[in-house]
Amino acid sequence: MSYAFGIEKIKKLLPHRYPMLLIDRVKDIVRGKSIVAIKNVTVNEEFFNGHFPSKPVMPGVLIVEAMAQASGLLALDTMGDDVTENALVYFLSIENAKFRKPVEPGDVLEIHSKILTNKSSICKFECEALVDGKKVAEATICAKVVL
Repeated sequence: MSYAFGIEKIKKLLPHRYPMLLIDRVKDIVRGKSIVAIKNVTVNEEFFNGHFPSKPVMPGVLIVEAMAQASGLLALDTMGDDVTENALVYFLSIENAKFRKPVEPGDVLEIHSKILTNKSSICKFECEALVDGKKVAEATICAKVVL
């Protein structure tokens, strides 16, 4: 079964807050399988003041963080009723990160994450980020859920 949710549920599941909360909406989630999340990139983002003032570009590390947050939402949602408000998802590793195109103010970053493996509390995810249907970044992420 597929469903969507907004910022209030995101804030219940993730401890991140501005300026580090990088997911605005979950467009589609299939428990235990996949998620599509949205990050609206605006010129008001604090990081654009220094990256780069004359040509604002979203830092690649923050694109990876957005993929990790989307994957964390998928991991927590997959655990269902076992998740408490104190649950955390720790980023363990990143592999094969590639950046294909700059992400700029005004872009809508669509993050796709699929669970590759789920062993106990450790999950591995295949992630990609798209703008206008074109892949801008990809990575394989491993994370641990701590209840």
